[in-house]
Amino acid sequence: MAKKIITVFGATGLQGGSVVDIFLKDAKLKSEWAVRGVTRDVTKDSAKALEAKGVEVVSADLGDKESLAAAVKGAYAVFAVTNYWDKLDKDLEYQQGVNIVDAALVLSNGVLPDVYHFDSKAKVEEYIRKTSLPSTFFLPGMYMSNFPGSSFRPTPPDNAWSLNLPIPETSPIPFFDPGPDTGKFVKAIVLNREKLLGKRVLASVGYTTVGDAVEVFKKVFPEAGKTARYNQISHDQFRGALGATGLPPFAVEELLQNFRLLDEFGYYGGAELEESIALVEEPLTTWEEHVKNAKAFAGLQ
Repeated sequence: MAKKIITVFGATGLQGGSVVDIFLKDAKLKSEWAVRGVTRDVTKDSAKALEAKGVEVVSADLGDKESLAAAVKGAYAVFAVTNYWDKLDKDLEYQQGVNIVDAALVLSNGVLPDVYHFDSKAKVEEYIRKTSLPSTFFLPGMYMSNFPGSSFRPTPPDNAWSLNLPIPETSPIPFFDPGPDTGKFVKAIVLNREKLLGKRVLASVGYTTVGDAVEVFKKVFPEAGKTARYNQISHDQFRGALGATGLPPFAVEELLQNFRLLDEFGYYGGAELEESIALVEEPLTTWEEHVKNAKAFAGLQ
């Protein structure tokens, strides 16, 4: 019996790479599924490494419908992810998402998870729901890796480790580690296909307040943690810090509004996470585990 094909976009990236990894390592998935990894450049080392593991690696451009059609041809399932930050263009990202959907509509009956984080991705979900494409929507939480070394860093005047965000310390964040955990959720989506069609899967290990996030840091690194603190900064301070990194003003404002959304309405609108977490068979990465292994915290005691 021929194996079913899952086409994975962004196969050399964090989310796509996690999906590829679990389909290659999980005995049940490996026996039933073949992985087709999609990347823009099949000659790069990361793409060749996937080929060496038995992945069918193909090239496709999200703006080229012909290459997308070839990438999803014969696929039973499609993991689709777009990248707003590549071009900082929400209209382009929306069109790329639509292109993937259109290709899948013509050539497959697969599950098409999408990432709901910015308006362009939400519009893609709306577009999918108007079609006949069987779909499940994968909504990752806030990346743990966004914090160590950026908003969580040594801060003047005393150079103490400080988490600096424009939200109260009681604000809950649905933490998610995309590298190890994306594949775990996508595995659950594939194995529970009929049950999850048309539904959203909220990918997070659980809610943690920003204040508690600092307390975990103190627990893991008691010496550095002696002076560690949470520092709620003003909107203008947040704009200034991001602007200093070279981000254009509209992108800075978008990130600020994202944190305002988290505080004022909730990242998932206040939705509970237990139902989604219960789908996953493997343990999910905790904030404490991420803190212990974060490169920005290496050498701390």
